[in-house]
Amino acid sequence: MTTYAALLRGINVGGHKKVPMAELRDVMTGLGWTDVRTYLQSGNAVFTTGDSDPGARLESAVADRFGFEVRCLIRTAEELRAVAAACPYPASELDPAKLLVLFLEDPPEKGHFDSLDAAAFAPDSFEHVGGAVYCYFPDGMGHSKLPAALEGVRPKVLMTGRNWRTVQRLIELAS
Repeated sequence: MTTYAALLRGINVGGHKKVPMAELRDVMTGLGWTDVRTYLQSGNAVFTTGDSDPGARLESAVADRFGFEVRCLIRTAEELRAVAAACPYPASELDPAKLLVLFLEDPPEKGHFDSLDAAAFAPDSFEHVGGAVYCYFPDGMGHSKLPAALEGVRPKVLMTGRNWRTVQRLIELAS
């Protein structure tokens, strides 16, 4: 049995793709998964299962229950801790709402994001490390063009973002 975090992409944003967390927990429990917990309304869940491909099963179950497709990025508890440990920013010294982790479905080749001129987004900054892109928004993320620019790099890499507070909470829930 392995403990995982599920990061559902693009739900409950602007009234679109509504997935109530109580119903998501029901869906996940219906798959036979245990210790199912959700965090916030933005599609964060922690669960335990022996399934070898929980992402595909969850995507299928969500589509069946809610009638639309939702991509789900899955990370083990160990992978979450590794993402936190690899953060290139001094996370403990920063406002956790201004530090974002973009979880990538698959790690792209080295240099994938080199086409972006980091200086063009200053004071915002980013670092790609393995299966994540870490972004820091000293003035807040609300008006930054950086996330859209990162997502627009080709070839396209599926990603979903969580702020540092959420990353830390998911690690706690998965421990």
